[in-house]
Amino acid sequence: MALQGKYEQSHVALKVIQWLGCILFLNILAAGSIFFFEQPLSINALKWVQFFQSSAMFLLPPLCMAYLWAQEPLKWLKVSKFQSFKVYGAAILLMLVALPAINLLGYLNQQMTLPAFLKTLEQWMKTSEESAKLLTEQFLGVTTIGGLIINILLMALLPAVAEELTFRGVLIKLFQAKGERIKTKSESIPHMAIWCSAILFSAIHMQFYGFLPRMLMGALFGYMLVWTGSLWTPILMHFTNNATAVILYFVALRKGWNIEEIDAIGTNDTLWLGVVSMVITIVGIYAFRRSTTMSNASSRMSSGN
Repeated sequence: MALQGKYEQSHVALKVIQWLGCILFLNILAAGSIFFFEQPLSINALKWVQFFQSSAMFLLPPLCMAYLWAQEPLKWLKVSKFQSFKVYGAAILLMLVALPAINLLGYLNQQMTLPAFLKTLEQWMKTSEESAKLLTEQFLGVTTIGGLIINILLMALLPAVAEELTFRGVLIKLFQAKGERIKTKSESIPHMAIWCSAILFSAIHMQFYGFLPRMLMGALFGYMLVWTGSLWTPILMHFTNNATAVILYFVALRKGWNIEEIDAIGTNDTLWLGVVSMVITIVGIYAFRRSTTMSNASSRMSSGN
C-alpha cells in the first residue's frame, strides 16, 4: 500500500509522535557511526559524526514526514517554488547588511546575568557555551582550500538546508495546524507559528548567550518564507550567515588577523556600525515585505485570482 500522503489528515498530535519517532530512530542509527572511528575521535572523525547527527536530526525527518503527510511533498515543503534572482539577491544582501546588527544583539545577550539563586544554572550555561565555542573553533581551524570547502558544506550548506526544512518547512506547518484546531484568530496563526518555531530554533542550539539574535533570525527566516512562498529564501539567508562566518574565520587564520575583533564588528569601538546596520536592516525588511507583497498581488491579478 502506498504511504505517500497516507497520514495527511491525521491529528497534529499523531504527526508530532511520528516525527519524533523518526528522529529517535534515525539518531540511534547515527549514534552507531561513532564506533567506526578510532578513539579518541579526531577532528575529522567528529565532523563525520556531526554530519550523520545533523542529517538524522534535521535533514531526513522532514523529508520522510513530508512524504507521509502530503500528496506533493516538495510542494508541501515549499521547495518546488522558486523566486526571481532579484528576490534572492535582495534577501542575501539583507542578510549581509544585518551581520553587524546580529553581532550587537549577541553582545547585548552576553550581558545577561541570572539571579543569585540560579548561579548553578548560570555556571552550567557558561560552561556549555564555552564547550560549544571551543568545538566550533576546532572545526573552523583549517587553512587549506579543501578544508574550507568541507567546512562550508558541513557548517553552512547542511545546516541551512536541514534546519530550514525542519523549523520553517515542518514546524511552522505543525504550529499553524495547531492554531487552526484551537480556533486561534486566522490572522494571528502565521505569526504564532513563526515565533514558536523561531524560539525552538534558537533553543535547540543550546547556546544561551546567543539566544536572542538566533531567535530573531529564525523569525526573519519564517517571515521570508511567508512573504516569498519559497523555502529557498530562508535557506539562502541561513547559508549566507553561516558561510560568511566560515570564510571570515578561514581568511583570518590565513592572514593572521584577530578573529575576536572580527566577531566584535558592530560592538565596542564599532558600536555605531551595529546601530546603523540595525536601522538599515529594519528598513530593508520593511521594503522587502512591501515589494514582495505588491509583487504577489500583481501576480494574482494577472492570473485572474
